[in-house]
Amino acid sequence: MDKRVKTVADAVAGVKDGATVLVAGFGTVGVANNLLEALHEQGAKDLTVVANNSGNGDWGLARLINSGRVRKVICSYPRSDDYSAFLKAYRAKTLELELVPQGTISERMRCAAAGLGGFFSPVSAGTKLADGKEQRMIDGKLHVFEKPLKGDLAVVKAAKADRWGNLIYNKSARNFNPVCAMAAELTAVEVDEFVELGTLDPEAVVTPGIFVDRVVVVPGKQTGDKQ
Repeated sequence: MDKRVKTVADAVAGVKDGATVLVAGFGTVGVANNLLEALHEQGAKDLTVVANNSGNGDWGLARLINSGRVRKVICSYPRSDDYSAFLKAYRAKTLELELVPQGTISERMRCAAAGLGGFFSPVSAGTKLADGKEQRMIDGKLHVFEKPLKGDLAVVKAAKADRWGNLIYNKSARNFNPVCAMAAELTAVEVDEFVELGTLDPEAVVTPGIFVDRVVVVPGKQTGDKQ
C-alpha cells in the first residue's frame, strides 16, 4: 500500500515503445513536466500522447516531440504559448495529429476509466473531425460515436499525497489530472509534498489512491511549471 518511489526515473520505469501516454494539464498549468523529462531520459519512443495542447518551449512534452520520440499527438489546441516543437515536427510530417475537442477528450478518458464502450456526442457532427466515425440521429440531432481513450501511462501533477496515493490538487491544476489518473494502466504522480496518513481530509481528496500506482516528491517550482 506504499505508492512512494524515490526518483522520477523510478516513477516512469518500464514504459515501453509504442505506449499511449495521457498528459494532464491545461496550457502550462498542472503539467507533470518532471515526469515527462524523466520519460525523455527513460528512452521510450514511438509514443502516442494525449494532451490538451502540444507542449511549450523545449521541456516536457515539447522535448519529447523535439527528440522524435512522439509518433502521434491527440489534442485540442496544438498551437499553445510556444508550440515550435510541434510545428517543426508537423511540417516535417514526422508527427501525426488528431484534433479532438477538449470535452470529448475528457469524456473519452472517463469512458475508458468506467469500462464503457464509448458514447454518442453532437460535438463535431457534420465536420471533418467526424470523418470515418459512426454517426447517428438521436432525437432529431446528428451525433458522432466516440471510442474510449485509454492510456498505458498517465503522468499527473498533484499538490499533496499520502503513501496510499490519495491526491489533492492546487487550484486550477485540478483540470485533466483526475480523469487522466483513472484512465491508464499505470498512473505516475509528481507531488509537491507527502503527508502522513490521516492528514488529508477525506472530503478534500479528489483522486483516491486506488487509481494511483507511483508517487514521487518534486519539491519547489520547476521549469515550465505554473499553477
